[in-house]
Amino acid sequence: MPDDDLPETFHVTTDEQLRAVSSLTRHRIMAVLRFEPATITQIAERVGLAKGSSSYHVRTLERAGLVKVVRTRKVRGVTERYYAMAARTIELPDPGEGGPDLLMRHAVADLEAAPSDGGRHVRMAHLRLTDAQFAELGARLEALAHEYRELSDPSLPDASFVFALFHPASRTRGEGEAG
Repeated sequence: MPDDDLPETFHVTTDEQLRAVSSLTRHRIMAVLRFEPATITQIAERVGLAKGSSSYHVRTLERAGLVKVVRTRKVRGVTERYYAMAARTIELPDPGEGGPDLLMRHAVADLEAAPSDGGRHVRMAHLRLTDAQFAELGARLEALAHEYRELSDPSLPDASFVFALFHPASRTRGEGEAG
């Protein structure tokens, strides 16, 4: 399925869609479908699930509109369905103050599950920026992600790029700071 046919962004807006993307298993299924369509059997093998569990999770994603059937074929009298993402990117609603950020929870789970010898670049930098610098850095990170997404080749191994640029909650004196 050519990427040109996909909408750029799918906006998660309903409770059903939010529940569908909240599952780490379904997040991993969407990662399988990120670059190329796959059948239930292929998804099950790649995610390490039983075929029945894979089917359940894919149906949940399909009902929520996050994945769709892009082609079918007959194999020994059975119709095999190929599923793909409904859009190039999924945009989650802002969790609000104090709310769990599903994207970051899934990214951390993926990082923890990744082989430590597989090449990782994980850094955290504490910065002090003006509002303009903060906005510029955010735009540059977005542009960098877009640039490399355009270079992505489905024949190559997956690589995940996650960033979070935010102002941490203010700490009051006594929460780890000397007076």
